[in-house]
Amino acid sequence: MGIQKVMVIGAGQMGSGIAQVCAMSGYDVLLHDLKEEYVEKGLGTITKNLSRQVEKGKLPAEDKEATLSRLAASTDLNQAKDVDLVIEAAIENMEIKTKLFAQLDEIAPKHVILATNTSSLPITEIAAATKRPEKVIGMHFMNPVPVMKLVEIIRGLATADDVYEEIEEMAKSLSKVPVEVNDFPGFVANRILMPMINEAVYTLYEGVATKEAIDDVMKLGMNHPMGPLTLADFIGLDTCLYIMETLHDGLGDDKYRPCPLLRKYVKAGWLGKKSGRGFYEYS
Repeated sequence: MGIQKVMVIGAGQMGSGIAQVCAMSGYDVLLHDLKEEYVEKGLGTITKNLSRQVEKGKLPAEDKEATLSRLAASTDLNQAKDVDLVIEAAIENMEIKTKLFAQLDEIAPKHVILATNTSSLPITEIAAATKRPEKVIGMHFMNPVPVMKLVEIIRGLATADDVYEEIEEMAKSLSKVPVEVNDFPGFVANRILMPMINEAVYTLYEGVATKEAIDDVMKLGMNHPMGPLTLADFIGLDTCLYIMETLHDGLGDDKYRPCPLLRKYVKAGWLGKKSGRGFYEYS
């Protein structure tokens, strides 16, 4: 049948980015969230991103209008009955995701693939909440979605080969580079990235160097575009902590133990850029 219409669940930074690249690549997209104001904010972000591309001469104005015409707002999950693919980009919480996938399983026709943009949670466990585990797959985009080329595609224990192949082709149609990954906590990206960030937090916690020095060493010595503490602020310290806890619980190795300073900042509400303060302050 092929994928023609996509529902993206979650109109935040990741969801709106996924919706944008899908619409730009010719798919009809329903951007869904719990409240109309969340969806409108997500659509506003997409419009602003496209307008910036037009101003820079990177996107013809007619392509911007065509992309926006393929986007529609949704606050009714029952609209999943009219799509070919659902990409869930809701909060990184297993209870919320399994409840959502159980609902989608009841609503969406049998041919519909259910994908999750989870950055660390087990695909197999999410799939177990449905009666179609063979049609559940991980599709982990990188942030910011319109810029970053990588998509980690994660098979659950039961994911069918034809489902993997269809999602791989779809990712390529979005001008992304799909990489196949097996279903382990943190997959590849966050299994490597988050312990590095956590170690940078330990380095600060133990007084080895200042936050600026730690970031400079990684930028200038390792050619990273952004230091690990700045990157943690941009990701969200609460998200970093959650992924470290997922790695620690799932792999049972103390090397994944979150740094106490990371816990302290999250408890203080210092979540990074989104809260105005993390390792750095943001006006």
